[in-house]
Formats: sequence, structure tokens, C-alpha cells
Amino acid sequence: MICALILAAGESKRMGKQKLLLPFGRKTIIERIIENMKKSSVDETLVVLGADKEKIEEKIKRFSLKIAFNPDFQKGMLSSVLCGLSACPEKARAVMIVLGDQPSIPVSVVERLIRAYRKSGKGIILPVYKKNRGHPLLIDLKYRKEIENLSPEIGLRQLVYSHSDDVFEVKVKTSAILRDIDNFEDYESELKNN
Repeated sequence: MICALILAAGESKRMGKQKLLLPFGRKTIIERIIENMKKSSVDETLVVLGADKEKIEEKIKRFSLKIAFNPDFQKGMLSSVLCGLSACPEKARAVMIVLGDQPSIPVSVVERLIRAYRKSGKGIILPVYKKNRGHPLLIDLKYRKEIENLSPEIGLRQLVYSHSDDVFEVKVKTSAILRDIDNFEDYESELKNN
């Protein structure tokens, strides 16, 4: 079983307002990401909320998914990963770490990562565009204990560097894996790219 952890707990400080609720096509950014995960073959989708929990929860309540609340969301991304891991079903074999501000990741990229995980025998699957690694990443839960002990300053990069022999890179044809939305310029650029 593969569980998608959508990290949606951030405060959107650089944006000045909750970016996950901004319009993206006919939906909001967070709705687009959830829909893409639902269209994929991940077995379960879990959203980790923190800042603006009630507003985001209201927007996504129509979806059939699990929601986890990260009370430590101000401690950064790794705290949300840990919160999501603790809410994952016991039978989950791997997690796909999905950033809540990357609405342009196509379902095809998600599917390629899942196929690579199932065929390669590797424990860390990363998408790569023009030699640059991006998100989402898929991690076998044999690394659960190690993730729980990572340094918050370095986060999952530390896991990737420590186990370079267990990394499988999937070449993709979209730069969307490298782009996230931090400010209004990023947002406007992403809307044009969409």
C-alpha cells in the first residue's frame, strides 16, 4: 500500500495569505493537488494540516481522505512529514511526499514514480528534470525510524544523501517537479504554465 502525504500545514508567510486556497483553474491549489492524487493509483491520500486548518478543512471536506493535524507546523516541513507518518495506515509499505504548493505535477509523474518503486527494488524514488531532483518523492517505510530521527534543519535530504545507493531517479519531461509557489510571482507564473 502506498499512502500519499500531502503537506499542507504551512503558514504561507511569503505569500501573505493562505496560498493553498488561491484559485487554480476552477479549483483551489489544494483541491487540484488532492484531485491529482485521487486520479493516481496511490492507495490512500492523507492531508497534513496546520496553519489555517479550519479554512482548508472546509474546502476539502467533500473528498474522501484522511486529515492529520500537525500542532508543531511552525517547526517546518519535517514536522509535517512525521505527523503524516504517524497517521499512515499500518499496512502502508511506502509514502509519497507531496508538497501542497505544487499543483502542476501531472498524474503521469506520480504513476511513473509508483511504477519505478514497484519495479526497481529501490527504497527512495525521485523525479528528475534536466539533472535536477524534485518532488514528489516516494520513500519505502523501511526508513520510518530513520525519518523519525532526522535533523529538522536538513530533513529528508539527509535520508537521500545517506542512502544514495538505494535511490532511483525517474527522468521526467516537466519542470513542474522543481516549481513550487512561495509568492505571487510564483503563483502568476504557475497559472501561465498551467
